[in-house]
Amino acid sequence: MIVEFCITLPIGLLCIVLGLVVWLRQKIDLIHDYHCSRVKPEDVRAYTRLWGIALVILGVCICAVGVVNWLLATEIGWSFMAVGFLVGGLLGDHAQKKYNGSWFS
Repeated sequence: MIVEFCITLPIGLLCIVLGLVVWLRQKIDLIHDYHCSRVKPEDVRAYTRLWGIALVILGVCICAVGVVNWLLATEIGWSFMAVGFLVGGLLGDHAQKKYNGSWFS
């Protein structure tokens, strides 16, 4: 359990930090070029907000995996990972379709 904690916590924190940078500093260049090739300049703020929130949600859920599994000595924390990928993925998908038109240009 401690190994799982030591692996998931830094990965989750990295996702949270990247999400905050994308969201709050509007760093669209941290998102792959073809994912934001058709985003209009006036939509960059909304697009980076959605992607940043998606990354923060994912990061929090990844951190929760290690913390919950370590504290409760169970594997139930992995359900947080599933929720994080689902919610974060749906939010990222919404941002892609709304502001870029599709996942691939």
